[in-house]
Amino acid sequence: MTLPQNDRPTPRAGIMAIEAYVPGKSAAAAGVAKVHKLSSNENPLGASPKAIEAAREVAGRLEFYPDGSAARLREAIAEVHGLNAANIICSNGSDEVLGLLSQAYLSPGDEAIFTEHGFLVYRIYTQSAGATPVPVKETDERANVDAILAAVTPKTKIVFLANPNNPTGTYLPFEEVRRLHAGLPKSVLLVIDAAYAEYVRRNDYEAGVELVAGSQNVVMTRTFSKIHGLGGARIGWMYAPTHIIDALNRIRGPFNVNATAIEAGVAAMRDRAHVERTVAHNEQWLAWLTEELTKLGLRITPSVGNFILIHFPDEAKHSAAKADDYLSARGYILRRVAGYGFPNALRMTVGTEEANRGVVAALTEFLKS
Repeated sequence: MTLPQNDRPTPRAGIMAIEAYVPGKSAAAAGVAKVHKLSSNENPLGASPKAIEAAREVAGRLEFYPDGSAARLREAIAEVHGLNAANIICSNGSDEVLGLLSQAYLSPGDEAIFTEHGFLVYRIYTQSAGATPVPVKETDERANVDAILAAVTPKTKIVFLANPNNPTGTYLPFEEVRRLHAGLPKSVLLVIDAAYAEYVRRNDYEAGVELVAGSQNVVMTRTFSKIHGLGGARIGWMYAPTHIIDALNRIRGPFNVNATAIEAGVAAMRDRAHVERTVAHNEQWLAWLTEELTKLGLRITPSVGNFILIHFPDEAKHSAAKADDYLSARGYILRRVAGYGFPNALRMTVGTEEANRGVVAALTEFLKS
């Protein structure tokens, strides 16, 4: 029997209007011999062996709480990136720190801006704070600085900028990012989400470190889930001015990064050889996939990340949904991105050589069918 709402606890106004985040699927249909998961932009080389070993060593002392400040992890990040550890906060994935920023700097009646194809959690966290999400049109599937600035109002408190963006893989040259920052009121927080920064090989790209260092209203968020292959450990971090670190430390969980994640993260951050191998693998196969899929007549959004956005013909016979079903039946799991505004596209993680060649071969047959 369904009870009337006044006879049970109910969430505050607006919560049930939020569309829950739906991650990429992980499994194929029953009976598929081998599955290649290419739906979540994970590292096809896996985690650093040093990180795996460090995680194993923690297993013998799981009764102890972790260091609540994640000092060893912050110091390792600071050492590798040349930062001040006091200006770093670590989190349970970069998602958590994005949520903490929303909690700390958004109130009902405020507005947060993001681009139309930006990470879905920007909308979710904005709504969860009771604020109004303001999506802004992109140009050629890339953030448009003028459109963002035109959307700023006295109610604007945060601008979220994914650079590079997911799921498009496009990026803003850093002069454009600086132009965006220069056009924002000093009271507006610019959040540069640089989850895929390590993959970018462009001379006009910067992750945001220098802009954060010279500003009071800019932060940069990063993750261990992509280049470091630690998606399952859930580690993120943020580089920010001291006053923002102070605010978030007051509202984050007291032990928000677990002991296993801290030690795996320290080892992963310092294993630069593994990072270089991952970058080299991605650089080779990103170019190969883009070329081969373009030869098939598919449009590929130019990407600088570890994934590509594949656009399918509009005809019903060769739609993204049908392609997804065809690939899944053969063990290739890609990501549907209708929720991101691309109803006829699939996002594909750059995978192993076997997976990459297999997807191209399968799509070749699909398009002939």
